[in-house]
Amino acid sequence: MRYSKLFSKTSKTIPHDADSANAKFLVQGGFIHQEAAGVYSYLPLGLKILRNIEQIIREEMEAVGGQEISMSVLHPKENWVKTDRWDSMDVLFRLKGAGEKDFALGPTHEEIVTPLVKDYVFSYKDLPTAVFQIQTKFRNEPRAKSGVLRGREFAMKDLYSFHVSQEDLDRYYDEVKAAYFKIFERLGFDPKITYITYASGGAFSKYSHEYQVLSDVGEDYIYTCDKCKVAVNREILDDQDTCPECDSKDLAENKGIEVGNIFKLGTKFSDAFKFKYTDDDGKMQSVIMGCYGIGPSRIMGAMVEVFNDEKGIMWPKSVTPYQVHLISLGTDEKTIKEADNLYAVLTREGISVLYDDRDERAGEKFNDADLIGIPLRLVLSSRTMQNRTAEWKERAKADSENVDLNDVLIKVKEFYS
Repeated sequence: MRYSKLFSKTSKTIPHDADSANAKFLVQGGFIHQEAAGVYSYLPLGLKILRNIEQIIREEMEAVGGQEISMSVLHPKENWVKTDRWDSMDVLFRLKGAGEKDFALGPTHEEIVTPLVKDYVFSYKDLPTAVFQIQTKFRNEPRAKSGVLRGREFAMKDLYSFHVSQEDLDRYYDEVKAAYFKIFERLGFDPKITYITYASGGAFSKYSHEYQVLSDVGEDYIYTCDKCKVAVNREILDDQDTCPECDSKDLAENKGIEVGNIFKLGTKFSDAFKFKYTDDDGKMQSVIMGCYGIGPSRIMGAMVEVFNDEKGIMWPKSVTPYQVHLISLGTDEKTIKEADNLYAVLTREGISVLYDDRDERAGEKFNDADLIGIPLRLVLSSRTMQNRTAEWKERAKADSENVDLNDVLIKVKEFYS
């Protein structure tokens, strides 16, 4: 992609309500556009990142047997009445359709997935099964803040599993637990700052589990056990003031950003919809359910909070919108020709490139590159052309080096291998 043709542009203006790094840098970098508090449009750079995050999640959900579907966003009121949540969920967007029929905009999908799967499961031979979707959700947050970390409209992956027994749910729950750690590691989060965190299970079970990434700007206070690599959310600390794994009281207070959560739902929703199966003795039994959520847009915001410096964002290789930020400096024909050629070579070899071909000052181009945060920057100028080299600069490192133009392709492939 030639920068001169890129739809979005960077901005020097800091959003007036930017209360976090992600709210500042994502808007300034041309990744997202704010439509209202907690409501954003995703521009080409931001959408590429969001899709890369979603693909990693999709692959790991399929690896644990999840089958992807897409459920309706409009939910009939009667489904929510059956689960006693129409009046009790305070963040529910409610609206009226034709004929004064009441609907909700989906903040979560238990009220849809349960009767849906019920239509396809009849006996124990149909279980276990698991379905997931990656879809926009809506919550009428009273205080939307922190950019895409707490929005009224956001992307969510929700996986639902259905089982014949608690033992089978427990087995699958542990599989998904492990899959989530794979996801966060593939996304670039250091395992040393990623904690599975015990939280209240609410009406479903004694505990649920959150995945928290340590960050000074996090909204949650968690108490971490470095021996077991688990944590406890402060909201349940009175009930669990020791490590739930080893009973140690040596817990350290940290702030974290929640990037995922998993619940054992039991039979709350299957009972509400009379979802039963026939066991091998011919008796009717309630289906036991689990729920597993990850917010791709929230992860995008968390990444900016974790991977940034005073100049801008530093995207992990796995989600970067482009693999190379190529910059051409000067107006001499030789430099432009070599830059055009390198752009063509890299693109032809399957390397995605953002090519800054604009007639702008070097400082402007470098500042934009740092703000956008692509992991690798290559610069061609009249100076580098003297030895037919490119300046190689990794976003996460302070120093640069010169690389022979004939070696650039191999070195880029090695960088991303």
